[in-house]
Amino acid sequence: MTYDADLVAEIVKRVVAECGDDAAGDTVPVGVSNRHIHLSKEHLEILFGKGYELTPIKDLSQPGQFACKEQLTIIGPSLRAIEGVRVLGPVRSSSQVEISRTDSFVLKIKPPVRESGDIKGSAPITIIGPKGTVTLNEGCIIANRHIHMSLEEGKAFGLNDGDTVTVEANGERRTTFYDVQVRVNKAFRLEMHIDTDDANAAGIGNGAMVKIIR
Repeated sequence: MTYDADLVAEIVKRVVAECGDDAAGDTVPVGVSNRHIHLSKEHLEILFGKGYELTPIKDLSQPGQFACKEQLTIIGPSLRAIEGVRVLGPVRSSSQVEISRTDSFVLKIKPPVRESGDIKGSAPITIIGPKGTVTLNEGCIIANRHIHMSLEEGKAFGLNDGDTVTVEANGERRTTFYDVQVRVNKAFRLEMHIDTDDANAAGIGNGAMVKIIR
């Protein structure tokens, strides 16, 4: 079964609109994030060559974000590599690698749990590409659990940017997620992002519906 993020988001919006405040703050669709890399323009050219541009292959749930054809290898102090790590676009001002806790055991690094983009003092990691290598002195994190919402969705849910909520997942292994960050922005679309470790622990996947506990 193919997961259509646009369709799920539209259904949720309609439910909230039709049911009013009783539905707000209830269910949210899930997007599972596998390990991935965000690159700066400088590092993109080091890894792939001068003037290289990313090749989009699939739009992601958040507007303007896309998965790329390009994949890279990451290496930590253990010198054990994880290959085939997908690059996500568009390019950013700073490069960043997002992995799971399980990945960190393989790489022998200790990345902090952070909001995407908050890389100051985070773990070092080396990225290997077809044309070159980049070593980040900081830039490897485990992304915190978070929920994207548009301004309208935030208002409907009664939540503001930076709030934290508790979320219940009734998958194969019922799980409660605490301290889930709410991120509200006009460019966002309703979706909770968790990594593969959290998804596997709860027995849920892309398109699963979870519930914000009031």
